[in-house]
Amino acid sequence: MADFRPGVAVTLTATQVPVKRILGRNPSAMTGPGTNSYLIGTQQLSLLDPGPKDDAQFDGFMAAIGTASLEYILITHTHGDHSPGAERLRQATGAEVVGLPAPDVPGHDKSVILARQWNHGDVVRTAEYSLQLIHTPGHVSNHICYLLEEDELLFTGDHVLEGTTSVILPPDGDMGAYLDSLRTLQKLSLRYFAPGHGDIMDDPQAELRKLVAHRLGREKKIVARLQLLGPCHLDQLVLEVYDDVASHLIVWAKKTLLAHLIKLKRDGRVSLQGENWQLL
Repeated sequence: MADFRPGVAVTLTATQVPVKRILGRNPSAMTGPGTNSYLIGTQQLSLLDPGPKDDAQFDGFMAAIGTASLEYILITHTHGDHSPGAERLRQATGAEVVGLPAPDVPGHDKSVILARQWNHGDVVRTAEYSLQLIHTPGHVSNHICYLLEEDELLFTGDHVLEGTTSVILPPDGDMGAYLDSLRTLQKLSLRYFAPGHGDIMDDPQAELRKLVAHRLGREKKIVARLQLLGPCHLDQLVLEVYDDVASHLIVWAKKTLLAHLIKLKRDGRVSLQGENWQLL
């Protein structure tokens, strides 16, 4: 059984480069047990996704770092459960923050300080390991996955989650971009996924096939419901298309549904007339 004790550095097995997961102290319906932070390396460390501001969590990070040097703080994206802890850690250690700037839309953490511009394909290198940046827009536009090249382990943030699917958040989030990003990952040689929430996954390609099929299946369901119902308001359509989702998650399902509809509109398959969506 996975060890998910908040604040405890737990070593992941079967990796050449040491990786420790440190669970955040922020469990919720949307974060599951909490946000996973990952400490990578032995002496030249990188810490991925320090999560929200939390004094106890910060103390746990510093204890796990110990006498080693924290070289980099890696940010998958600038949501409040992933990045706000970075600035205090940067000030305490002098580590460089890696990631993409927060987009100019609500709901993003603007406190992240980047010393330089990072791009898709860039590699963070230490004497111990290499981490390649893989730009994976979809959940949000500035989402980055990090590939630990020595172990073919991909830190997936909120792009791929264990046991659930990511919410796509328009207008910054984009369903077409999300599907394209999944297909980008399908071209890589991968052995493990280390997600932002949930446990390690050891069959990445199977997970990717399942996610693509799930999203395209949901898209077919949208088309089928619109065919049956005719012009339909988003509030009604979400109950028809996400009839398999718990009621407290419908507010999030509506955001992902809107992302699907925006994609279908761009594909020339649906239109928005007033407040109603309909097939073309």
